[in-house]
Amino acid sequence: MNQKQIKILGWVASGMSILMYVSYIAQIINNLNEHKGSWIQPAVATINCILWTIYALKTKPMQKAIAAANIPGIFLAAATVFTSF
Repeated sequence: MNQKQIKILGWVASGMSILMYVSYIAQIINNLNEHKGSWIQPAVATINCILWTIYALKTKPMQKAIAAANIPGIFLAAATVFTSF
C-alpha cells in the first residue's frame, strides 16, 4: 500500500470506530428506560479512548485519524456508564 492508501484506510477505520461508539446510544436509551446494562465494558472503553486520544495528540506527527476515532467514544461510553446506575 502506498501512503495515500494508508491514510485513506486510517480515516475509514476511524469512521468505523465512531460507528462502534455511536452504537452505545441504543444502550443509553435502554438504560434511561430502566433496562439497565452493565457499566464495566463502557467504563473500560472510556479509559481506552482517553488513552488513545492522548497518544494520538502527543505523537509527532499528530495522529488526527486516531484522535477523531476516539474522542466520540470518550463521551458516548462515559454517558453509557453514567446512565447504567
